[in-house]
Amino acid sequence: DKVKVTSLARGTEDPHFVDARPNHIVTLNKADVLLEGGAELEIGWLPPLLNGARNGKILTGGRGHVVMSDGIRLLEVPVTPVDRSMGDVHPLGNPHYWLDPDNGRRIAKGIADKLSEMQPGEAAYFQQRYADFNQRLTAAEKKWDDEMKPYRGSKVVSYHKSWPNFAKHFGLDVVGYIEPRPGIPPTPGHTLELIQLMKRENVKTIMVEPYFDLKTPNSIAAATGGQVLVMLPSVGGQKEVTDYFKLFDYDLSLLMKTLQASR
Repeated sequence: DKVKVTSLARGTEDPHFVDARPNHIVTLNKADVLLEGGAELEIGWLPPLLNGARNGKILTGGRGHVVMSDGIRLLEVPVTPVDRSMGDVHPLGNPHYWLDPDNGRRIAKGIADKLSEMQPGEAAYFQQRYADFNQRLTAAEKKWDDEMKPYRGSKVVSYHKSWPNFAKHFGLDVVGYIEPRPGIPPTPGHTLELIQLMKRENVKTIMVEPYFDLKTPNSIAAATGGQVLVMLPSVGGQKEVTDYFKLFDYDLSLLMKTLQASR
């Protein structure tokens, strides 16, 4: 109740390639705090908006600029130099870390601490709200973990490398990707290899983000007897998914129904 929040990226957009709009510059110009996902997730579209906004408080290094990935132990950190031939590989590690509820807790604590710093008179309020969130998340996490217990070890395929944190937390085995390399569209040769892999490994679940074309995933599903799941990486991907808890409720319900049916 003490803040007004505006999201620059919609839940239906690929966070790597958000459509930068003029009203974003106005929003950033008036902002007291900017929460950036970090790990170079927004590197393709956020810096030009920040430069245009001319708001020193939220520029890189400014008091109101918070990089949420700071303090998160990221997965898939490259051990060799990164170049464009490897596709859209992030040198700092995989930036989709919020899809592990444990990291959601860390993100919330970072937000509470920054708001407490910016408004010391409201610090007790922000910390109380964090404590409430943490309590609710702990209960929800136990429920989710219990529900997913029978499906730990299940093999799945995903379109993009959006799900390593989600998969690690819930015990999924991502055996392949529709993209031959991150950010590179599927080729006929790679698609055929993926179909053969899915048949060998008896994989029936294909996880696709809502902003990708379903033509190739559907053709793979038809060839393997699999099921395409449009999974949501972010809040707002569907109208009813309005908060962090509903995001996991939605994705896990969809996933468990499919895994159960494919047994």
